[in-house]
Amino acid sequence: MNQFLLSVHAAPGSDCHAMPPEEMQAAFQRIETLEQEMKNGGAWLFSGRLTEPESATVVKDANGGAVMTDGPFLEAKEHIAGFYIIQAPDLDSALAWAGKVTKAVGQPIEVRAFWSPPGE
Repeated sequence: MNQFLLSVHAAPGSDCHAMPPEEMQAAFQRIETLEQEMKNGGAWLFSGRLTEPESATVVKDANGGAVMTDGPFLEAKEHIAGFYIIQAPDLDSALAWAGKVTKAVGQPIEVRAFWSPPGE
């Protein structure tokens, strides 16, 4: 079984906290229903929602020492807001799950397989 990262991408201002309470509740219900479907189907491994990119700290190696800077690594209009780690027999199955995720969260989803050494 292959593992895939389903990245949820969001633009500034698309935060669920900006939604009216009834829309937020409906969105959480859609996500909860989807995650239960993933669990029942044996696809769900892990998921998480990330804080805003402004809260990020970038750590880089500089002459053998760690240098830390505030903010996201890349300045961009969109950012990764959350993710799912799933297992699926193939890319088509992972894309089918991504179609359900984008419908539930209302944001674009990027699908990427985890790399594995040849022969595994």
